Amino acid sequence: MEMRQLGKDGPTVSLLGLGCMGMSDFYGPADEKESIATIRAALEAGVTFFNTGDFYGMGHNELLLREALKGRRERAFISVKFGALRSPDNRFLGFDGRPAAVKTFLSYSLKRLGTDYIDLYEPARVDPAVPIEETVGAIADLVQAGYVRHIGLSEASAATIRRAHAVHPIAALEREYSLIDREIEAEILPVLRELGIGLVAYGVLSRGLLSNKATGELAPGDFRSTLPRFMGENLQRNLSLVETLAQLASEVGASTAQLAIAWVLAQGADIVPLVGARRPERLEEALGATRLHLSLEQLARIEAALPPGSVSGTRYDAQQMTMVDG
Repeated sequence: MEMRQLGKDGPTVSLLGLGCMGMSDFYGPADEKESIATIRAALEAGVTFFNTGDFYGMGHNELLLREALKGRRERAFISVKFGALRSPDNRFLGFDGRPAAVKTFLSYSLKRLGTDYIDLYEPARVDPAVPIEETVGAIADLVQAGYVRHIGLSEASAATIRRAHAVHPIAALEREYSLIDREIEAEILPVLRELGIGLVAYGVLSRGLLSNKATGELAPGDFRSTLPRFMGENLQRNLSLVETLAQLASEVGASTAQLAIAWVLAQGADIVPLVGARRPERLEEALGATRLHLSLEQLARIEAALPPGSVSGTRYDAQQMTMVDG
């Protein structure tokens, strides 16, 4: 497994990271034994980066990761998102970035993960009621105390990134980035590179659209049923786009998902894509993308097949979209 550095002075992690969210939440039922087997298979394959959130399954995901990494903690780089508030019936109630809340969230995460420190700690969204300087300042206190190694941000705007970085060096921004989600290329990605901040790219398969496995039949509890690009005519138009990508993938002897992941990997050595595999066989498919080296001509053909702005529907519903780029 090749390694990449997150940011100019940040940590070195595996070329691909494993996003664990779907093992506990949002995509319908998951098999816990399969999830643990997938995490351990990732470790054996050389994956070091494991991404979770304290609100994924209301702590279940952290407990799952603790079980899977038992006796293996030193081999893992754990990234935790915090701050999302949820009710007992799973509804989202907002975000809390107050310094006292930050330190409380961290305390519970350390306990659930069974660890003394978290490698990368980041607010899941920017709290509009709390200056980012205060939120990042609280995490900086935790860095000073040894409980956190590096600070990250998630779904933050270019201006917010600058303000946060002025308080304490930011190692990485977590943001959706894929062939059909390229908005960050205009302003955010240049700012990251100017400041020496890495990009942790989630949604590299656009939640399954770029895997040729998306259909109108979603499992109960799968939140994609609320996403505009998975609805009605939007979904059909998007699937037709992916058919072209599938043809290009077959030409290079890869799956559609592998081609989509390889495209993200080719966008810069400062980008670490997250893959959301929940079963060992899906992980193995994703890892195959690391062996796929695309030529400039192939990259141009891929981008011509799915040009920026070609996707139908936003990546979240209208309310959720107000919480990104804060």
